[in-house]
Amino acid sequence: MSATLAYAVSDTTTMLRRSIRRMMRYPSMTLVLIGLPIIFLLLFVYVFGGTLGDGLGGAAGGTTEGGGRQAYINYVTPGVLLLAVVGTATATAVMVSTDMTEGIVARFRTMRIFRPSILTAHVIGSMIQTLLGMAIVLGVAFLIGFRSNATPVEWLAATGVLALLVLAITWLAVGMGLVASTPESASNMPMPLMLLPFLGSGFVPTDSMPAWLGTFAEYQPFTPVNETVRGLLLGTPIGHSAWIAVAWCTGITVVCFLWSLSLFDREPRPAR
Repeated sequence: MSATLAYAVSDTTTMLRRSIRRMMRYPSMTLVLIGLPIIFLLLFVYVFGGTLGDGLGGAAGGTTEGGGRQAYINYVTPGVLLLAVVGTATATAVMVSTDMTEGIVARFRTMRIFRPSILTAHVIGSMIQTLLGMAIVLGVAFLIGFRSNATPVEWLAATGVLALLVLAITWLAVGMGLVASTPESASNMPMPLMLLPFLGSGFVPTDSMPAWLGTFAEYQPFTPVNETVRGLLLGTPIGHSAWIAVAWCTGITVVCFLWSLSLFDREPRPAR
């Protein structure tokens, strides 16, 4: 058992180095995926923040008095962090699809490699990329006025919730990359995920939406994650959101993990 585990860890580490080197060799996509959430952050704070912040009431937490732009930046920052999560899914899907369609996986299948390490390395590499991207976005938020009253334990808990979401979305992106026929189609498949932070509590409270939309926004996966992170960082009520967020993330991870493995075990596609 120990020899098998060492074999798996060694192969996964090798594949992880390959994934990280690819990210470093092609940094343009990483810069775009980090830059887009920052653009949304600056846009919503400086263009819409003054008006939207006045209507938040106590939804922005106890770190600011009144409303306005300062209240809105506290409110919107957790939602922008979720945009960074779903943005990286595109890069993951493209990288997986590229491996599957250009023949490298067929080559790996002929070698003595721990086969799950190929997918696991993609997941770990994407998680590292996403968490670093979120740290940069959060740094920009602090520079323009975001303030948190969270304790170190609450910061750690918020990071854990975000990491669970990253794991779930990354495995979903891996499945999309495996099922896509080309890298071009793989780049389009995660696009609907970009709407979910907007169709939730990321940018405005769900009770400000029409009833039919508010119901969807309240029960889709990103809202409990957003409410949990916001509550941990800003002291707003969390209620049952934490348990619902963990349940959503765990369920998506398990389903997409099994889905990805079943797709990967099929015969490899011919190289283009």
